[in-house]
Amino acid sequence: MKNNIRELRKEKKYRQEDLATALGVTRQTINAIENDKYDPTLLLAFKLANILKTTVDELFEPDPTILK
Repeated sequence: MKNNIRELRKEKKYRQEDLATALGVTRQTINAIENDKYDPTLLLAFKLANILKTTVDELFEPDPTILK
């Protein structure tokens, strides 16, 4: 699943470590999510959206091949 977290995080001037601390996860988790190596839980996705002042829909773009 593609995401826009890195771009939004940088717009808000957050470091990966800042975002990780706010979410109660490791910096490595944020890095893995940003690099499409880990899909966050629904709860974590909502927390990310809340911190970045956006919606889950704006953060994540599902792979169109799995929607068919």
